[in-house]
Amino acid sequence: MFSFRRYLLVLLLPLLLAGCASYKKSVYLRHDQVLADIEQQGKLYEYRIMPKDELIIVVSTSDPASSVPFLRKLGQNKEMSQNSQGTGNAKLLNYLVDNQGCIDYPVLGKLPVSGLSCRQCEDLIRQKLEAYLNEVPNVTVRIDNFKVSVLGEVNKPGTFTVTDERINIFQALAQAGDMTLFADRDDVQLLREDSIGRRQVIHLDLTEAGIALAPEYYLQQNDIVYVKPTKAKVRSNTFSNNASIWISLLSLASTLASLVIIALQ
Repeated sequence: MFSFRRYLLVLLLPLLLAGCASYKKSVYLRHDQVLADIEQQGKLYEYRIMPKDELIIVVSTSDPASSVPFLRKLGQNKEMSQNSQGTGNAKLLNYLVDNQGCIDYPVLGKLPVSGLSCRQCEDLIRQKLEAYLNEVPNVTVRIDNFKVSVLGEVNKPGTFTVTDERINIFQALAQAGDMTLFADRDDVQLLREDSIGRRQVIHLDLTEAGIALAPEYYLQQNDIVYVKPTKAKVRSNTFSNNASIWISLLSLASTLASLVIIALQ
């Protein structure tokens, strides 16, 4: 009896170890003590404007007429910006950041904004406008086309619009309905293009709490997050796809074996 129990334990031990390893790879943010042990700067994240961003810029003054030359609306061009007649209720046009990192702003001309936060961009435009106005204007800058994409082993893959200028990797996964149970959580791939067009693939281990300290924790405009399937999922799909073939082969082999046995009788 003792030998049988020991033999049974030997058979079950690999399954138990595999279960523990699988559980460890299925949870997020293990070893969270690292966040308390490492001194953090405590600085809130601010998105930096990049080429191809579209900016919504609104200028307000106590005298609305004085700010009209600095607003470009749908149906206006640069020459019409001095006169707002017929466009009072029109939608404001976005400002596209060109490949050189500049926007073409009415009256002020080319303004370099790449690398600035929205707050810094507001300060830049406010300072430039002071020379044309008798007061310090109120300037608001927002990103209008901030999008990230999540695909792979998630429940709702897709492209998602970000409205508050920042999103971290876990918020993006939450938008995509979280990872499936067959997701490889310790090697999530992030495809990123920087401000000068260089592309790189960054590997992220979401099972470790240290990911919250990584510079890639917050996503940038047009980032693509790819969640790989586990090897078990790939093997399962391969078996499922080939199951009909194996069943046919086994059926054929069984038929041939039956014919051989009948022939030998």
